[in-house]
Amino acid sequence: MNMFFNLKTSALVAAVMLASVSQAATMSKDEYEVGKTRISADYKTDKAACGSLADNAKDVCMEEAKGKEKIASAELKAAHSGKPADHTKALETKAKADYAVAKEKCDDKAGNDKSVCVKEAKAAETKALADARTAKQIGEAKTENAEEKRDADYKVAVQKCDTLAGDAKTSCVSAAKVKFGKS
Repeated sequence: MNMFFNLKTSALVAAVMLASVSQAATMSKDEYEVGKTRISADYKTDKAACGSLADNAKDVCMEEAKGKEKIASAELKAAHSGKPADHTKALETKAKADYAVAKEKCDDKAGNDKSVCVKEAKAAETKALADARTAKQIGEAKTENAEEKRDADYKVAVQKCDTLAGDAKTSCVSAAKVKFGKS
């Protein structure tokens, strides 16, 4: 049960991190290519480390390696593009990868214990996917609210310009347009 709490906590932390990353500048093409190479090398190393294991331990190890690669690739793509949709996709990828690992770990159990384990894993995935959608909605709401605030501030600035006349008023309105991103 503690493992599933950690999965949810990890998903929320990832959502916050990705939301803050979406505000940052995107990475260069060269940085992106270096990241892809690093992810590929890490996957090969992780996969090789699974070779010494057997049975379900090997299956779990392989699923963890695949999940780590998928998550890193999705996060890299999100960092490169800066698109909110890619950040949401990264959160969804993490939820699905965590589910695949948790489900694979359930194979060590039998009977009702296994059924409960699988249901807990599925519930954790469902919650993490819901958190990803929530993070997306929060990001969209923040963007919308920022636009509304900027529009309100622009209207106030233009209203203040009405006390001026001639070139001073024109200059004031132009400055307000530049400051608040209006054309």
